[in-house]
Amino acid sequence: MKKLEDYVVSIPDFPQEGIIFRDVTSVLENADGLHLAIDGLEEKIGDREFDVIVGPESRGFIFGMPIAYNHHKAFVPVRKKGKLPCETISASYELEYGTAEIEIHKRSIKPGDKVIIVDDLLATGGTAEAIIKLVEELGGEVVGFLCLIELEGLKGRSKLEGYPVESVIQYPGN
Repeated sequence: MKKLEDYVVSIPDFPQEGIIFRDVTSVLENADGLHLAIDGLEEKIGDREFDVIVGPESRGFIFGMPIAYNHHKAFVPVRKKGKLPCETISASYELEYGTAEIEIHKRSIKPGDKVIIVDDLLATGGTAEAIIKLVEELGGEVVGFLCLIELEGLKGRSKLEGYPVESVIQYPGN
């Protein structure tokens, strides 16, 4: 049987020269790869107690939703600014290639909720840091950040000091 890493396609010089893009769509396109990805993330939860899974648009939806479903927990989407219909709060952050702004519904996190954030990738840590800010602003407590792939060379984990960070696959460079 293949390992999860075998399903990740590495694309050199995308989206710009010198970057190695780790494509998770190749994981999603294979039933065994998808199964390994979800199982790998599930293992990282361990016996951690939580109330809500939060996932950023769009691949955080893909990987977070089955975990929320498996644990009979709520799933809360974090979206790009202007995409959520109800009252929101927002946070700006820096990406590997620029800046962005994300939002969450004010009603989605209740004071005292224990939250696990699930995403496909930890690169510079900007998205995760912004989501943590939003969750905490609403009174939630982040009890974990889980990702399928961590690009260790971009040092995103350093922005998340004090929070449990778990990744299924680690790549040393970008």
